Amino acid sequence: MNHTNQILWAMTAMASLSITVIYLRFWRQTADRLFFLFASAFGLLAINYVLLVVLDARTESRHLVYLLRLVAFGLILYAIVDKNRSGRRSTGPDS
Repeated sequence: MNHTNQILWAMTAMASLSITVIYLRFWRQTADRLFFLFASAFGLLAINYVLLVVLDARTESRHLVYLLRLVAFGLILYAIVDKNRSGRRSTGPDS
């Protein structure tokens, strides 16, 4: 496998993990479910990219790793729809 791909996937995993930590910090400050769902989604993306680095590119079960990415994007969509449906009833410090 191309080592450049592995380096880029590892860097993307690191960035996704950093974003997860940032969203978790926002969730602890505001207790808003949107931030927790975003943190969960980016955590799944980090796991996805780590698995892509670790697994061999020739394995037949590699496509199953992409299901994590599908779940992560589904979580992001659910978080956005959930936040828009809830309207103004936020649980943050401003309410």
